[in-house]
Amino acid sequence: MAHVTYDIVEHDGGYAYKVGDVFSETFPTHQAALDAATAAAQRQQLGGRDEAIQYQDSKGAWHEEQADGGDRPETDVEDDLAEPAQKA
Repeated sequence: MAHVTYDIVEHDGGYAYKVGDVFSETFPTHQAALDAATAAAQRQQLGGRDEAIQYQDSKGAWHEEQADGGDRPETDVEDDLAEPAQKA
């Protein structure tokens, strides 16, 4: 099963989430980026209908295949920017 990690990062004067080398839009606050990444990770878990999909691979070749709508990746959100909990 595939695994997708959403990483919270500083980006373009604000914060974003990143999957692989791809950044989301920039959010003004860390919390807004974290909320958006959490929502995206949850949506990634939702199944859908089987559909024909087309995609381009890293060499520029196009492919078409039937995608199983129930084949969803595992997801998580990593936030190395979060401040550690303060000791009382």
